[in-house]
Amino acid sequence: MSKDGLRGWLARNIGRRLGGRALAAAEAEARRAEARLREAIDVLPEGVVFLDAEGRYVLWNRRYAEIYHRTADLFRPGAKLADTLRVGVARGDYPDAVGREDEWLAARLEKLQAPTGERQEQRLADGRWLMIEERRTADGGVIGLRVDITQLKRQAADLEDALHRAEAASRAKSEFLADMSHELRTPLNGVMGLAQALERQGLSDDQRAIVAEMLNSARALDDLVNNLLDYGDAAREADAAPTAGPVAHAAPLRVLAADDNPTNRRVIELMLGAAGAEVVSVEDGAQAVQAWRGGAFDLVLMDLRMPIMDGLDAIRAIRRAEGAGLPRAPIIVISANTSPGDLEASKAAGADRHIAKPVRAEALFEAISEVLES
Repeated sequence: MSKDGLRGWLARNIGRRLGGRALAAAEAEARRAEARLREAIDVLPEGVVFLDAEGRYVLWNRRYAEIYHRTADLFRPGAKLADTLRVGVARGDYPDAVGREDEWLAARLEKLQAPTGERQEQRLADGRWLMIEERRTADGGVIGLRVDITQLKRQAADLEDALHRAEAASRAKSEFLADMSHELRTPLNGVMGLAQALERQGLSDDQRAIVAEMLNSARALDDLVNNLLDYGDAAREADAAPTAGPVAHAAPLRVLAADDNPTNRRVIELMLGAAGAEVVSVEDGAQAVQAWRGGAFDLVLMDLRMPIMDGLDAIRAIRRAEGAGLPRAPIIVISANTSPGDLEASKAAGADRHIAKPVRAEALFEAISEVLES
């Protein structure tokens, strides 16, 4: 072999050896890098998966396999996530897919093919909930994140349940207070009303003193009831009229009064009768609507809690009939229920005023004067 040939042979052999060593070194470094990457993602508490541009598995961590343990046997490089999803659907791994398998799978694959990073929830057959987030990588692949949010979902459910219980308790409290208000103030209204009516009669000094004591005791009891029920009694505060006088009206006032308590009806009749008004009394909302349709009334006084038809329904029925061409009548609610919600309900139904029981004559006359003059 010539010197030139020998030099060429040596160069080629040395090049092959050097190239082989470089290649081996590069491959070893790649393996070490992959091992470091796998070790790094394996310590993450969330599930992580890498897919190529065709949706095939490239790499996943230990937590990802634990989360999807029912289908982990299908994970291998080159296998498609879509195929794993189909098997999982067939096995019943996804409760939300049951009965709508094709639709669920199509929607899931659509999100996988166009990952936007939008978070979505996924329920598993064993009761766990996952938060899924998937994003596109620079090479067209997908990196997916899986977070177990089961405990958060349970806490949210517990919080919602507690909220519902609190709302139910609040409603029960409001209903109890409304019932107590009605049961306590209704007879109290009768006592005060009758005492006020007696006060206007020709009494002896001794009799007048007894009536005054009755009124003082009734008012003290009324204050006690108000404090016990702890209402935001807007109606009562508004009704504390400083002065009162006879109802100014050219002709005798014709009034329709609806209340299911006979004593309360008698109180209204005595109060308004003393002012020269003609009062027609009925026992429930249905009778009130019927009476109003049949007579020309200048005013309607309406209790709220009555049998057959309550006061709010009766007011609505009257206002609907007026909309069909009948003349509008002022309506004053007289009720033991005077919470802000009750006042708003009266106003929404179409009442012009809402005053509280026990009703005071001056407050009633003041309200009547206002609605007739407006």
